[in-house]
Amino acid sequence: FKMVYFPEHAILNLPAEEWPHPVDVLVCFYSDGFPLDKAEEYVALRRPHCVNNVTAQRLLHDRRSVYELLTENGIPHPQAAFVERDPETLAELGPAASMFEESDDFLRIGDEKIKKPFVEKPLNAEDHNIMIYYPSSAGGGVKRLFRKVGDRSSLFDPSAWQVRRDGNYLYEPFLKTQGTDIKVYTVGPEYAHAEARKSPVIDGVVNRDEGGKEVRVPVVLTPWEKEIARRVCLAFGQTVCGFDLLRTTKGSYVIDVNGWSFVKGVEKYYEDAAAVLHTWMLNAVGRVPIRRSLGAGGKVGSKSSTPSKAAATPDATSPSRWEHQELLAVLAVVRHGDRTPKNKMKLTTQRQEFIELHKRWSDKPGKEAKLKSPQQLQEVLDLATAV
Repeated sequence: FKMVYFPEHAILNLPAEEWPHPVDVLVCFYSDGFPLDKAEEYVALRRPHCVNNVTAQRLLHDRRSVYELLTENGIPHPQAAFVERDPETLAELGPAASMFEESDDFLRIGDEKIKKPFVEKPLNAEDHNIMIYYPSSAGGGVKRLFRKVGDRSSLFDPSAWQVRRDGNYLYEPFLKTQGTDIKVYTVGPEYAHAEARKSPVIDGVVNRDEGGKEVRVPVVLTPWEKEIARRVCLAFGQTVCGFDLLRTTKGSYVIDVNGWSFVKGVEKYYEDAAAVLHTWMLNAVGRVPIRRSLGAGGKVGSKSSTPSKAAATPDATSPSRWEHQELLAVLAVVRHGDRTPKNKMKLTTQRQEFIELHKRWSDKPGKEAKLKSPQQLQEVLDLATAV
């Protein structure tokens, strides 16, 4: 594939019909300031194969739409109640207009009663200011979660207790875990990488390594969690997709879907993602994927059988070789030893040279000729080379 980069000035300032073309496969994902409308126009005009469905990315902006799609596809998530307000008067709309009652230990929205502790999230998925409200039996108070600032990801306010009334929110039960959140990253419906991090609910302090990166630990997903990952990928039309998973005593629940997300600093993930996306793109454009070999260092797609000096693998006896490694599985391909693998090529030919070769070595006309001796094989090789 030839990579075509869309210049920023073209994305922001030029109409969609003047964006680069032709493009077979489009990698396009939303971020702050990105003109999603123009991207949708481009897809409708040029009809490239989209790694991530562009229009479906709009669903990810609204947490209610996300939960509705999760429900439609049988994906477990917390049961939530939604509160919408008039943007000008801030008056409650929908079920909350008939009943919106708040007490020290519960919130009533229409016919639904949600007991503390519960979680309050803005319906706007781009807003990451999330609140957790605790019951009076636990001392009350509110914990505010936010995107990491330095080494903090949450703050606790013991004096606060009232929910916000300045916009649209959803309310769901607080799910207790073993102190971790799980981040899942899909690359197509059949591949998922998962990592666990310290939950911001614990004390709000971000664990970082010596390089300043948040500490995360690889997680092996259960068969049902892998099925959840497959369903999320397909339901939202996002080949490359990240979502948040909580493990509780009652099961695993999806609490957020982020769309385009990549793992940070895990070389094996990038190798796997490259191989999966390469195959996906070839299939999308109607080309047969070429089987990629394992070359130097076991890296997918390496063509060299001799490792370069820069890529040399540390000595297996070196302590640093295994310092940050974790054995997740041992895979073995076992074959009985009394047979040797064969490289076969089948073809149909009417060339007289091959017909004469067959006549010379076959027992009878129309019968199979088996050529096994070095002399016979050399004759075949010489004939093939000459042809």
